Formats: sequence, structure tokens, C-alpha cells
Amino acid sequence: MDTKNLEVKYLSEHYSNPEYKTIEGYKKLGGYETLKKSLGLQPQQIIDEVKASGLRGRGGAGFPTGVKWGFLPKNGEPRYLLCNGDEGEPGTFKDRLIFEEAPHQLIEGMIISGFAVGSNKGYIYIRGEYKKPTGVIEKALREAYDAGFLGKNILGSGFNFDLDVYWGAGAYICGEETGMISSLEGEKGQPKLKPPFPAIQGYLKKPTIVNNVETLAAVVNIMRDGASTYKKWGTEKSCGTKLFSLSGNIVKPGNYEVPLAFPLKSLIYDLGGGLKPGRKLKAVIPGGSSAPVLTAEEVERCNLDYECLAGMGSMLGSGAVIVIDDSQCMVDLLGVLTHFYHHESCGQCTPCREGTGWLDKIVHSILNGKGRLQDIELLEKVANNMKGKTICALSDAAALPVLSFVSKFRDEFEFYVREGRSKVRGVAHAQMHH
Repeated sequence: MDTKNLEVKYLSEHYSNPEYKTIEGYKKLGGYETLKKSLGLQPQQIIDEVKASGLRGRGGAGFPTGVKWGFLPKNGEPRYLLCNGDEGEPGTFKDRLIFEEAPHQLIEGMIISGFAVGSNKGYIYIRGEYKKPTGVIEKALREAYDAGFLGKNILGSGFNFDLDVYWGAGAYICGEETGMISSLEGEKGQPKLKPPFPAIQGYLKKPTIVNNVETLAAVVNIMRDGASTYKKWGTEKSCGTKLFSLSGNIVKPGNYEVPLAFPLKSLIYDLGGGLKPGRKLKAVIPGGSSAPVLTAEEVERCNLDYECLAGMGSMLGSGAVIVIDDSQCMVDLLGVLTHFYHHESCGQCTPCREGTGWLDKIVHSILNGKGRLQDIELLEKVANNMKGKTICALSDAAALPVLSFVSKFRDEFEFYVREGRSKVRGVAHAQMHH
């Protein structure tokens, strides 16, 4: 199969060109032309175009972007545009690619979006661990200011827009939009109850739009080529292209841009080069670590779009595809995930604060050869009591992998409890780490 034609480098067309990160190189390739064009339109025309494109939030929730923009109240209050670049979902590294290879594409997308929603101030909230990407973005911002694309009266349009970088607090929970807003306000990064939604009352209690890095970058292409061009990829409900971060037991890990509804199997075997020699596919986590796992059999009939994955009881999420082969022990992997969610819970809601700790304890007691058969039911019971009972989705993000791992790979859990060792590796977790 000719893999060259499988990838659609639409957003990422110039990402491998080092010039693209500098303002000169970006402008040479048509950069900031779309901004000029957009500033000549009415803000509502931009919102309508983004709505018509079917662009959905690329951070995980998949909410239609243009619809979200339309939620802002018409009350004359100052409003804020926030770029969510916290990217803490395990397995996800596509926003980092945009920060590092296409900082001006993101900045141009934010200025156009700011103009569309009537905001004069934007923030790029960037993950605390992203030291190098932060430097690239800060340099690009200085270039954009020097060139007159940011600041007062941009390109003589009368539109003012300022943009700042905010370096995150190094917590997974700050990727949740209201947690991110709390962090940006200098508070603990704890999510807030909704309603009020950020569009009504967000940053500093003012109307706020929060969009993901990839979403904002896509606005440039949509406004440059029109909604109809964007819609030629994907399906009726999942339009356009998407960056997928492919990792795990795979020959060629990395970021791949493909049309939505692309076959998952093709991503793994045609673009990712398949599994390492002699290995068989066991499972795939399709949308970042909080997405329920798919078995090898389910992968066969899975397309990468929001509807198909929801129909299979999982989710597209951030587009992080983690490949698991037959050398991996599912009990071991679940131990990694439960440890992560226990560590990252902000502690605000009891079911999550206590539940993530319980899940972590139970899985690790199995791993240490002290498990009982009733612990498997206990895992399910605790996970079911955590779902949908908290302010944000972290509790669900911990519970869903547990439920899917235990139900789809129960034999591995039962074997571990009965034998005190992994069915796959043949040794107990405790021995492995000594």
C-alpha cells in the first residue's frame, strides 16, 4: 500500500521545514495573509465559516468550535481567549509538535479567533514540563509583536489583540478548562462546577473561550481555504483532518495527520510500520490513557472518528493511540494508569480523591502477589461508584480504563490473583522490579 497518499498533511504541510518556525519563513509560505483577509470580514462571518467547517474541539471533548464561540453573551464585557496547551494526557504529544514546528500558525489562528469572538487579550497556557516549546512560542510572539501582527491597531484594522504565555503548574488537572482557568488566576488548579460555563463566566469571571492548540491552528486553514475544503475530509459529523500521536509497541511512533474516520488498523500497520517482529497485537488505547481500551478484534473494525469510537464504548479523546502487544501484561499496565490518576487527582471531590487511591491500592496488591479474587469485583465496584459523581472528568478518566481492562482481560487478572504472577511475563511485579 502506498503510504505516502494515506497521510493528509493539511495542517502539518510545512512542519518538517525548519524555516516555518521563523516569521520570515512563515510569511514566505503565505503566513499572516489569512489574518489580513480575515480582518476585512465581519466577526460573525468568521464564526459562521468555522461553524460551517464542522471543526470540533481537538483537545478531547470534540465540541463544535463555532457553536462554542456563539455562546458568548452580547454584554459588552471584556472577554478572553485561552489556548489550552497543557497537554497532560498520557500518550499525547501533538500540541507539542505545533508549538515547536508551527508557532506562528497557532498565533495567527489565535489572532483571527480573537477577532471573531471580540477578545482583545489571549493567553497560551502551556504545560509546565514543556520547556523547549515555551521558548519557541515566546520567540515567535516577540517576532509577531515586532511585525505589527500583535498589539494595537493590527494591520490598520482598528483591532487590538495582546497575547501572553502562561507556563503551567505541572499538573494533569490543569488541562481541564476550569482547572486551567483557576491556575491562570493564580489559584490552585482545581476545576470549578459548571454552570456557569466559561463562555458566560470564565477567567476573572468574564466571558471566556477555551480552545485547544490544534483547534486554533486549524482556524487558519479553514479561513484560508474555506469550510468546504476542510469538509472534504472525514464524515458528516467528524469533519476535517486530525493529528494522531502514535506510541507504544510500534515500529514507527510519532505524529500522523490523517482524515477523521481513518481506519485505526491502517494507522498502526500502514503508517506506523506495524508491530515489532514476532509480536502480535493485543490491545489499543485509542484516545489517550483515559479512553477505554480496545481489543485486537475491535481494532479491526474501528475508524478514528468521534462517533465510531463512542459506538464502541471508547472515545477519540486527544487522538493518542497507544499500541499494546502480546508481550505486555494488562495488570501491569493498569498499575501504571491507576498510579498516575491517584497521583494527579486534585483531591477536591471525595469519590475521586478516595477512589483513585483505592484503585491504585487494589491493583498494586494484586501486582504484589497479595490479591484475592473478590478484589477484581471490588475494582469494578469502586470504579462504578466513581463515574459521573464529581466536578470534572478525572474520576471517570481513572474509572473507565479500570472497567475496560478488567472486563476485556479478566483472565489475566484472575491468573495473577491465583498464581501470584503475570500470565504473560511469568514473574510477579515485585520480582520484576528488584
